[in-house]
Amino acid sequence: MLLISLLGLEINTETLLYVAFAVIIITFLLLDLGVFHKTAKKISTKSALIQSIFWVIVSTIFGYFIYLEGPYNEVVGGVERSLSGSDAALEYFSAYLTEYALSVDNIFVILLILKYFRVKEEYYHNVLFWGILGAIVFRGIFIFVGAILVAKFHWILYIFGVFLIYSGIKIYFDEGDEQIDPGKNPILRFCKKYLPFTDHEHGGNFIAREEGKLVFTSLFLVIILIETTDLIFAVDSIPAAFAITQNEFLIYTSNIFAVMGLRAMFFLLAGIIDKFYLLQKGLSIILFFIGAKMLLEIFDIEVPVNMSFTVIIVTLTAAIIFSVIVPKKTPKSEELS
Repeated sequence: MLLISLLGLEINTETLLYVAFAVIIITFLLLDLGVFHKTAKKISTKSALIQSIFWVIVSTIFGYFIYLEGPYNEVVGGVERSLSGSDAALEYFSAYLTEYALSVDNIFVILLILKYFRVKEEYYHNVLFWGILGAIVFRGIFIFVGAILVAKFHWILYIFGVFLIYSGIKIYFDEGDEQIDPGKNPILRFCKKYLPFTDHEHGGNFIAREEGKLVFTSLFLVIILIETTDLIFAVDSIPAAFAITQNEFLIYTSNIFAVMGLRAMFFLLAGIIDKFYLLQKGLSIILFFIGAKMLLEIFDIEVPVNMSFTVIIVTLTAAIIFSVIVPKKTPKSEELS
């Protein structure tokens, strides 16, 4: 790995890119909450589009630096190997695209939760901000614990492979997230039973004081549900990332950049997301492919990184294009109503 001298200390490229990544994320979060959105307000489609483009550009530029600053180290099957900058960049973009696409299902559920609790649109940004912040922390824990386990017990990846194939088949035949009922969530029931809640909004705050006592608002429940929902989705996305690459740096940065773009994408696609109905089928194919790719390693069959990237991007592109040119058929029962 390329070593760079900085202030007389030798720091590897991966560490420097980690620092750059942390600076980007922290700076944006501080500016977002402290400057651009001091008060609650509805996010316009124009603003959401600008933010979406911004995060795609930043994520792409970061991937380009990964390409420039290789090689990197990757442990596969207990053996450390050198990963070239080009291969590392392809693995980064493969994991990024997979996570970004999987986030679409997350948007469905988040929208359902917000509608269930009748959250005002001006509070959407604040709720999603803290939801994303929690995702950054919890996914980081998941990824680094996973990296430690994979390094010690490589066979766990084969379990991931079986799980991804199962998830791919399940998602393909799944009827949709509209069947989810947030009111039946056990964590929600636990909170309502043991925590003091109020029916008042209190200006969009999560915790307030009434008659000298601390109480929780409905927005607090929304945050809890969004965080637990993200953890559930991480059960799919993080094993998928490990099946693409075993470098935790590439997994974490690609995962978090995709999650950061999730909020802007939510405001951009919330009203039209149902039109991309074939994306779910595309995701199921990708998960099945990634799981099969991982299991093939048992027989010493390695799928090239460029082939994996090609399959992911072609499948996603085809799913989006066919969703647009072949509109979803409306059930006759809905047409009559």
